[in-house]
Amino acid sequence: MIRIGILGLGHWGPNHLRTFSSLPDCAVLKAADLQESRLRALAPSFPQTEFVSDVREVLEGDGVDAVVIATPTGSHFKLAHAALSAGKDVLCEKPLTLTARESRTLVTMARSRGRILMVGHVFLFNAGILWLKSYLDSGGAGRILYVHATRTNLGPIRSDVNAAFDLASHDISILNFLLGGVPLAVNATGQSYLSPRVEDVVFVSLVYPGDVLANVHVSWLDPKKVREITVVGEKRMVVWNDLSAEGPITVYDKGVIREPYYSDYGEFNLLVRQGEISIPHVKQYEPVRAQAVHFVDCIKERKSPRADGEGGLAVVRVLEAVEKSLTANGRRVMLRKQAGRGRR
Repeated sequence: MIRIGILGLGHWGPNHLRTFSSLPDCAVLKAADLQESRLRALAPSFPQTEFVSDVREVLEGDGVDAVVIATPTGSHFKLAHAALSAGKDVLCEKPLTLTARESRTLVTMARSRGRILMVGHVFLFNAGILWLKSYLDSGGAGRILYVHATRTNLGPIRSDVNAAFDLASHDISILNFLLGGVPLAVNATGQSYLSPRVEDVVFVSLVYPGDVLANVHVSWLDPKKVREITVVGEKRMVVWNDLSAEGPITVYDKGVIREPYYSDYGEFNLLVRQGEISIPHVKQYEPVRAQAVHFVDCIKERKSPRADGEGGLAVVRVLEAVEKSLTANGRRVMLRKQAGRGRR
């Protein structure tokens, strides 16, 4: 039995509370939040959990084996540092911290203490994304040329971080996962329409190894909720649409071919190839539950998580580069190859 403590019961914390409470090999012993109203509202539905307003009651002592942190991003470092110092395994919501220095400190702490440090990049447990990863790795799309990601909605509006830290962190973690590496360069532009100095719409351009281009559009100020990624390969093109009623994946057997008869004339030797469109069956499940099961398995087997601390650090490094580019009106920011990494 893995004994879980949860810090933060605001927007996302109750999902962790519900999920871990439902696992047969878990018990949520304690859950903490600063707002008493949240504690009172949740307590009747989870009688086996002790609800407290002081995080020290969760972190101190031997009662809790692992801590789930679902508080605002600015508090992640302090709470994760305290949990690791107390000998707890940690699942921390994304992004891991506000700075790469803080993330690197947590990664080093977890490694030196033999603790599990996992980041809540929940889309790495999405059935459609995992299908897409397998398909790309098998060469189904051929050499990847570019990727375009869109994540928009009208709200929720945040004041602690901008749309890049809130929304683009999802897509950067997905891109690093799909492409098996981290970007070499970043350009970003955005605007603060709703709150001063908090960009609510951001456009990010990324250059990955192998001349793969990626573009990410995130916004809290959009009429449509969109979660979509388009991958363009030399052989096929694939679209992941998390909100599609027909299925999350659509494969387009389309591309461009070179006409051999006109090999000496550049303007004539490229032809569009039109093929079939297919929607493969992808068995759906709740990603947050799959994430929780994976975290528990990592605790039991003492193995590195799919969304580990180093992967979380890599995402924060990209987000820092996005911030620098935003401040410099879109100037390209180079990332050092040797620091951080993607996930296999």
